[in-house]
Amino acid sequence: MTVEAASLKAVQPARGPKRSQRSVGASVGLHAALVVASLIAVFPVFWVLVTSFKPDAKAVETTPKLLNDSSLDNYGRILAGEKGDFLAWFGNSVLIALMTTVLAVFLSATTGYAASRFRFPGKRSLMLSFLVVQMFPFAVLIVPLYNILLALGLQGTSLGLVLVYCTTAVPFCTYMLKGYFDTIPTDIDEAGRVDGLSPFGVFWRLVLPLARPGLAVTAFYAFLTAWGEVAFASAFLSAADESKTLAVGLQVFVQQNRTEWGHLAAASILVAIPAIVVFYLVQRFLVTGLSSGAVKG
Repeated sequence: MTVEAASLKAVQPARGPKRSQRSVGASVGLHAALVVASLIAVFPVFWVLVTSFKPDAKAVETTPKLLNDSSLDNYGRILAGEKGDFLAWFGNSVLIALMTTVLAVFLSATTGYAASRFRFPGKRSLMLSFLVVQMFPFAVLIVPLYNILLALGLQGTSLGLVLVYCTTAVPFCTYMLKGYFDTIPTDIDEAGRVDGLSPFGVFWRLVLPLARPGLAVTAFYAFLTAWGEVAFASAFLSAADESKTLAVGLQVFVQQNRTEWGHLAAASILVAIPAIVVFYLVQRFLVTGLSSGAVKG
């Protein structure tokens, strides 16, 4: 063996044991742990689904049964509006979530691109302020945000709630997209400028198409931020039944003396369906977007 070959062999990192070298006991223990963890994660959702088919009187029992007078009555009554204007709540939630997603992704994409490509005064302070905003709990922000919306005349409106949700979604999305834009070579920007594109043209026509995985991750996060949120929606929307979102409307099933568990479970399943659909649409981008956005801060 030559000196060069010996040197290369010495600097090569030692590889871990191959999958085939794992003992039978270790494989059994690993798979058992994964099965138990999966059951713990899936069982609450499964039990909510089972409860959604039961009448309220049979939803909570001392000896729970898997099937006990199960039917689709809870879903029928909710969709028919017997337990509140569910369809109006659904429409409000979809509108607010989509507006939040579009606005948050646009603002965070432009800001993240500027922070990734350009140097300007206050850049570090801007990114630091985004990080500091994430440290405040929602309860602390309700009063100042309420006063701001009141001064702007947006209190009780869907637009005001969208702006509030953007204050939560935009900082995280900006950090995520900045990290993703950092992984895109700057040679693409220079080639676009040589071809006569403006800075915004380079961003819109060249960089954004390459950043689709990152955009999918931030869009999914922004959608979930607005879809299932309760505290801000309860504080900033009017008390009228037709202006509520789904998360706020579910409170009608929790009364002072009793809780309609069957109807509440059925409504919860209906609320989860749009989030599952959005996740299905963007799932192929999630792993790539999260891993790439975490490379650089």
